Amino acid sequence: MDFKPQSYEKIRQLLEKGVIVRNPESLDIGDEVNINNISSSNVKIYPGCRIYGKNTVISAGCVLGYEAPVTIDNCRLGSKVELKGGYFCQSVFLDNASMGMGAHVRDGCILEEQTVGAHCVGLKQTILFPFVTLGSLINFCDCLMAGGTSRSNHSEVGSSYIHFNFTPNADKTTPSLIGDVSRGVMLNQPPIFLGGQGGMVGPLRIGYGAVVAAGSILRKDYPQGNQLIFDIPQPREVREFIPAAYPGFRRILENNILYLANLKALEAWYTHVRKQFFETQEFGLLIYEGAMENLSLAMTERLKRLKIMAEKAVSMPGRQVEAEPLDEKLALFEHFDDIAGVFSGEINDDIIQRNQESFIQHIMQAGRNGAVPYIELIHQLPPDISTKGVKWLQSIVDYYCQRISRVLSSVDLFRTI
Repeated sequence: MDFKPQSYEKIRQLLEKGVIVRNPESLDIGDEVNINNISSSNVKIYPGCRIYGKNTVISAGCVLGYEAPVTIDNCRLGSKVELKGGYFCQSVFLDNASMGMGAHVRDGCILEEQTVGAHCVGLKQTILFPFVTLGSLINFCDCLMAGGTSRSNHSEVGSSYIHFNFTPNADKTTPSLIGDVSRGVMLNQPPIFLGGQGGMVGPLRIGYGAVVAAGSILRKDYPQGNQLIFDIPQPREVREFIPAAYPGFRRILENNILYLANLKALEAWYTHVRKQFFETQEFGLLIYEGAMENLSLAMTERLKRLKIMAEKAVSMPGRQVEAEPLDEKLALFEHFDDIAGVFSGEINDDIIQRNQESFIQHIMQAGRNGAVPYIELIHQLPPDISTKGVKWLQSIVDYYCQRISRVLSSVDLFRTI
């Protein structure tokens, strides 16, 4: 009787190209996996791992399953990524990213260079900029987090932290910006510290340099930055729950629009800056394509969740809260297609174009077509050039916010920003 594993042929191909498989008979590889997209250089796969997905990419120096079995499904891994144990689906991990045992990383995530997760971290629709570190026992879905300048000066999320991303109205219009795109990509901002055994009730905005005391549950924005935050526990109180009342409706809407606008800025950054660096590395364009697909997925997800809220806000009016007039909700519902159209359209703005060209010209010269590593180049940018980059990306964010403000003129958005 033949006891060869079902994946025998794929495993044989991996071994022949030099992949280190500690126990070949324990490995399961889907028929759809393209072995040519798995590097022959120092890739290590430990017992019990499963590799699925036609889009899966595993670059040089990756290590899978050192602490516990790993399942990856349509993930794209840059060089020296370590997934030590858990489940990883439809996500992108850039060079030297690392996740500990028990991780559960689902669709739409992008973990940039040198991001770290300890054991039992849950992510979905999450974007982490370089160096961001997550402690153990964390649920951190629907966030974008930046801040910090290196592995020794990084933004940190303490153990047992949770981003509350599902509301009593059964929607997820809850994306939180912890930092931002325009300054965050320059890798020169103070780190953000979210103390352990705490949480955030999304959607929130947190500024650079914020230090949140352990045990705090954040329910309001702190965009100013450089603040030490002790969020006082809510007093014991019982009120009548009014479905779809959406207290703070304008703030929820503003934070969702800001999040979408930041995604557009990050999309521009990948398109015009990061792509040249991907082009010089093994499987780089495949990884770049995965990142762009996930940014598109993030846009689709956020618009989908915003539409669901708009529909609920007008279909379940109940007794309206005096401070939250129905006309604001009707405006979102009636103009939602116009909002989606703004985000799906191309930017037509000469000032943004000039800002982009001024910055990109310097990047192309300094990067020498990707010869200088990405993080090294960004760190070497003179302050005046970084400022030009911030100006370009922030002008993209402002462009979309202003366009949506005109579409929803009756709501009077961003009057406090």
